[in-house]
Amino acid sequence: MRSGSRRAQGGLGYLAMLFAVALMSITVAGESALWSFERQREREKELIFAGDQIRTAIAAFYESTPGSVKRYPRTLADLLEDTRHLPARRYLRRIYLDPMTGQAAWGLLSAPDGGIMGVHSASLKRPIKQAEFSEDHVDFAGKLAYTGWQFVYRGEQVRYVPATMHQWVPEPAR
Repeated sequence: MRSGSRRAQGGLGYLAMLFAVALMSITVAGESALWSFERQREREKELIFAGDQIRTAIAAFYESTPGSVKRYPRTLADLLEDTRHLPARRYLRRIYLDPMTGQAAWGLLSAPDGGIMGVHSASLKRPIKQAEFSEDHVDFAGKLAYTGWQFVYRGEQVRYVPATMHQWVPEPAR
């Protein structure tokens, strides 16, 4: 009889261990989802920082154009070294990676003269942050993808309104 009761006790111990493993798995899965959510929020902050740095560099490039006709940079690399001046000027130390994709490939927003007037993330993922943006980023509210978070510098004389998510058209002169 004793060997039968030991088997029953061993079976209960095995079930208790399985229950504990299942409970730990559920806990780890919940923590993983929370960590992933927090990591995406951190990437959103990094995206806003990097986008603002690039927009500021585009503005500095545009405003420092020699002569009376202002020009946007032709490539993002132009922001690393502006050879229109002696000595050459640097508006960015490096091209930031898009935090949402991990790539240096940003979506580019073309200016009427063919230059780059802004950037956006290439990620089609839905942003967590949907409201309560700063004054500089109020246009980000309610966007369905990070591609809608566009960091654009509009020169003094030029005013634009978005036609679609990837195309900009000039607003009629007033």
